[in-house]
Amino acid sequence: MSQTDHAVTGFPLETATPRDAPVSRERLNAQGEPPPRHAVNRVARNRVDTYIEITDQGEVIAVNGHVDLGTGVRTAFAQIVAEELDVPLARVRMVLGDTDRSPDQGPTTASASIQSAAVPMRRAAAQVRQALLARAASRWNCAVDALAVAEGVVRGPGGACATYAELARGQRFDLDVDADVPLKPSDQYRIVGRSVPRVDIPDKVTGGLVFVHDLRVPGMLHARMVRPPYRGRDAGAMIGQSLLSVDRDSVAHIPGLVAVVVKGDFVGVVARREEHAIRAARQLIVQWRTPPALPDLNDPESAVRANPSAERLLRETGDVDAALQRSEGAHAATYVWPYQMHGSIGPSCAVADYRDGAITVWSGTQNPHFLHVDIMTLLGLPDAAVRIVRMEASGCYGRNCADDAAAEAALLSREVGAPVRLQLMREEEHSWEPKGTTQVMDVRGAVTGPDTLAYAFTNRYPSNNAPVLALMQTGTLPADPIVEHKGDRTVVPQYRCSDARIAVQDMAPIVRAAWMRGVSALPNVFSHESFIDELAFRHGEDPLAFRLRFMEDARARELSQAVAARAGWQPGPSPRRAADPRRPHIRLGRGFAQHQYVHGTFPGVGSAYCAWVCDVEVDMRTGVVRVAKVWVGYDCGMVINPAGVRHQIHGNVIQSVSRALIEQVAFDQSGVVSREWGAYPILRFGDLPEVDVLIMPAQDRPPLGAGESASVPSAAAIANAIFDATGVRLRRAPFDAARLRRALEEAA
Repeated sequence: MSQTDHAVTGFPLETATPRDAPVSRERLNAQGEPPPRHAVNRVARNRVDTYIEITDQGEVIAVNGHVDLGTGVRTAFAQIVAEELDVPLARVRMVLGDTDRSPDQGPTTASASIQSAAVPMRRAAAQVRQALLARAASRWNCAVDALAVAEGVVRGPGGACATYAELARGQRFDLDVDADVPLKPSDQYRIVGRSVPRVDIPDKVTGGLVFVHDLRVPGMLHARMVRPPYRGRDAGAMIGQSLLSVDRDSVAHIPGLVAVVVKGDFVGVVARREEHAIRAARQLIVQWRTPPALPDLNDPESAVRANPSAERLLRETGDVDAALQRSEGAHAATYVWPYQMHGSIGPSCAVADYRDGAITVWSGTQNPHFLHVDIMTLLGLPDAAVRIVRMEASGCYGRNCADDAAAEAALLSREVGAPVRLQLMREEEHSWEPKGTTQVMDVRGAVTGPDTLAYAFTNRYPSNNAPVLALMQTGTLPADPIVEHKGDRTVVPQYRCSDARIAVQDMAPIVRAAWMRGVSALPNVFSHESFIDELAFRHGEDPLAFRLRFMEDARARELSQAVAARAGWQPGPSPRRAADPRRPHIRLGRGFAQHQYVHGTFPGVGSAYCAWVCDVEVDMRTGVVRVAKVWVGYDCGMVINPAGVRHQIHGNVIQSVSRALIEQVAFDQSGVVSREWGAYPILRFGDLPEVDVLIMPAQDRPPLGAGESASVPSAAAIANAIFDATGVRLRRAPFDAARLRRALEEAA
């Protein structure tokens, strides 16, 4: 167990005493959240964390520090608890990411919620069941083995019967989460492993209060921000030092204007109506210093190579330089990944209510406990005076502006002494959200034996954790460049190497960048799986058979062979350059890629395995690539909700095809210029590929997470398919029409 999993399991759940609430208790409870205000009498670092509550009505409330980002983990968590307690799924309600109620289990990232955070909750549920059975056995003077449980009802000898609610009423059991508590064997599962409808969908369909964008509280004001000219940048001497003047008189005529709040480079307007706040933000006359010019990031390789870095050697075996010098077929290639954005359909939003020296913030944050600390720092409040209530928001699968909007709403609420709702405008979200960063990857390799490779890999990854904007723009924290170890994800290829040298050039971000689905793993695997395809071509071998020669992991081999069989893979060297007989200008190609997603700092933690077979159609006249069909093989260990896993795979395919084919952020010298959908297109419905999913049976294995691993082989599989269709190797994403046309012309 991690340091944060030493919580206490108990029932009923102990919560702080509610005080006057700005939202009705009934309204928030309808979406599974507690009353919106609690007395400020807890100390989070020392408080008792509770995972399971059983109410007098027999409802089971399960608490987890992670959140549901649209991946369906709320449903999967509920299935786990219902299974271990032997209660109906409909009787379980999840509370996720509320910092007054949930344990701090770290950020919701890397598909790790089920893989890690569900484990202590499952053990807690098993311990609650164990304690309830012991109580029943004591009450009826019988052995625990003489009891049976079904649907939350315990039955004993002589017709004795009691519900969980009856056994728990008035009692509290303080139990450390026990790593050795007996868990239900998988062959006895009735709920886990079966497809069930997601529990969050009904309220979304019927318009229930689910999304933070829809939250309204009495006396709430509306706010908008006025942003500095260094669009999308969060490090450098200009941060917090660029504002020259603000002309408050320029908006004095706007009805309902409450305040213009200025602190350093933080400029916000607050009004009684949202349209008036928007109008004030647009009309406020503000003078700024001109920011220093950015390097050219539209072709980022030169800028990344010029960015100061420090090499971190992760693995070295043998002598890779000598091995490559001895090998006649040694090969080298560079792969480049562009800046990309999350493109959340709804701009980030938050509601904050500061009163009596304490604040509650309703946010779509990915990391409630991290945000909790950020707002403590920003407002100078003690731990117990801050509460984050996590609500759903528009999807991001990574760090968008949710935390920034929450912190800004919190500061504005304190300044005006009233609840404040802040929603970003589209151009703000696109400009300021931390981007999925560019990467530059250098690879050298060769075949050194019948089943071994020499492999040298260096990754340059300019990114950090994207500190909250308000902290730096107000001068609360210095805007110093921060270097984080984010380039490690799946940095080691999944092939047997006689000689290897794997390194990361750690560097600070050039523009604001954090994590995005797959983090550095998707670009790293784009490099690995493109390069292994290039080696197969140079040796005149079938790309799949060539890979299988060097695979060490039996699960990866089995998965690769299974999805290839599912797709009807025809062995043979690539490129085939097959023409569509009905459309002579169309070339047809098929590509393969696979890898296990490994997240965290090196050596990391292994997550799900994924393999793609991908069919593309390439228009040789226009350069347009269409992904026609994708077969996805997936091994994520134990599957909690098969339907949920399939949904995640489909979402991964759609998003990663869009990223591989068309997505790239454009910049000028000041910052981001892709500030509306016309400047940052995403895949349209008419371009969606057919998706065929194969989930490997692995219910006897631990769960590995399913949120993002299916995206990891995507770009390589598509690039390999384009090569198979055209003979042209694309090493820079996205594979848009202009890039492919240039490559075809050069090849001709």
